[in-house]
Amino acid sequence: MGRLLTVNNLTTEFKTERGTVRAVDGISYHVDEGEILGIVGESGCGKSVSQLSLMQLIPTPPGRVVAGTAEFSGVDLLKYKKKSKEMCSIRGREISMIFQEPMTSLNPAMNISKQMSEVLINHLNVDKKEARERSIDMLAQVGIPDPGKRIDDYPHQLSGGMRQRVMVAMAMLCTPKMIIADEATTALDATIQAQLLELLHSIVDKYRVALVMVTHNLGVVARYADRINVMYAGRIVETGTTKEIWANPMHPYTEGLISCVPKLGERLEPIQGKPPTLINRPNTCAFLGRCKYRTDACFKEPVADLTHFEGQHATACNVRLKEAGR
Repeated sequence: MGRLLTVNNLTTEFKTERGTVRAVDGISYHVDEGEILGIVGESGCGKSVSQLSLMQLIPTPPGRVVAGTAEFSGVDLLKYKKKSKEMCSIRGREISMIFQEPMTSLNPAMNISKQMSEVLINHLNVDKKEARERSIDMLAQVGIPDPGKRIDDYPHQLSGGMRQRVMVAMAMLCTPKMIIADEATTALDATIQAQLLELLHSIVDKYRVALVMVTHNLGVVARYADRINVMYAGRIVETGTTKEIWANPMHPYTEGLISCVPKLGERLEPIQGKPPTLINRPNTCAFLGRCKYRTDACFKEPVADLTHFEGQHATACNVRLKEAGR
């Protein structure tokens, strides 16, 4: 597999009355062609903001990408302006995004046919008849029954699961190279969530499209992802293959997330405390206040850089790196 996306030192800030919030703090990672990457963390850790930054969808003001590069197929996405012709061409055609709540993404005043056809007409310059035919075919591929009829429905006439399937269909219309699923199944019940995850997995297999799964649920990505990036307080604190991270979590936060995954016959162990404020935070480890492995040295040492110690596995925990002889 070739390298599709390479992100280096991505930093995004928001200006507030209380000060500057550094929501994404110098993260670097990559996505390969045809792979599934999971980005995991609690609400407010920066995982969604990092993806919106790539797509140039950060509201400005108050937000702004202040540093970093994001090379996608050899082109730096961050050099383009938000509304530039080049960036508008990449969104939807090269990279598609599926959001958490489809009712905020679908236009309630337009039927599904018009919304899907617009994607094809704008990006592939096809006529209305061909756009409708392609849209019906894609609705069938994502498992919507009687697609020739349902395509004329409005969003409110569809269930939550059906609306999310429409969003998946729209994301796939132009056969993009990468899909970003931003908490795409969170608002659905467990059964529908499983169906959507299986659908996304089958799309990756069929079209060899790369998939970035953004979620707070480590159990979800453990089943489907090839690699996982764990984010906390705007930084990636651990990365590695799913097997490496699940078998040997090297950051206390990752260990806590795994403990929160429901297991038959076992009690859940919630992570104590709350995430830190992202305004004017010190340069020590952001997880200090919640960490059961912290030492006196942790309060004095600067936060560790993400350091590889075995295979693709890397962590940003000073305690665990010392234990590993790094």
